[in-house]
Amino acid sequence: MIAFIDDHREAHGVEPICKVLPIAPSTYHDHVAKRADPEKLSARAKRDLKLKPEIKRVFAENFEVYGARKVWRQMLREGFAVARCTVERLMAELGLHGVIRGKPIRTTVQDKAAPCPRDHVNRVFHAPAPNRLWLSDFTYVSTWSGFVYVAFVIDAYARRIVGSRVSRTAHASFVLG
Repeated sequence: MIAFIDDHREAHGVEPICKVLPIAPSTYHDHVAKRADPEKLSARAKRDLKLKPEIKRVFAENFEVYGARKVWRQMLREGFAVARCTVERLMAELGLHGVIRGKPIRTTVQDKAAPCPRDHVNRVFHAPAPNRLWLSDFTYVSTWSGFVYVAFVIDAYARRIVGSRVSRTAHASFVLG
């Protein structure tokens, strides 16, 4: 919103724009003052400005694979007194994230040529009485020994699972059977 006001303030003025947008003119003016003079920033914002380059440096020095926990530990070793949650927050603001180990699981291979299945209930997922409408779905769950697939049937009236099935493979016979 601040950027929008900056772009259109010459044509319309700050107060008329703020009347339309959900922002007070004083909030906009306070933001502009802090942008012009960083000394007016809060202590946390000032510290964030000092920590962000250090977090970027530690992340870059470690081949851009460290996550927040390892960046935080490295910063502690280097003498920065910083909380892990602060490193997590600043890494998220900077768009930095570590590499995730392991091979990603691919559960669905979409066939563009196949027709889409019909919606038999027209997206109406409530029933007037028990056992009138059952819905089914399946998902996968990570376990220590690998992924397992769970298919389940839900009674739409009671909103309870009435049956389930577990398998190591996600074949159509597992879901439909």
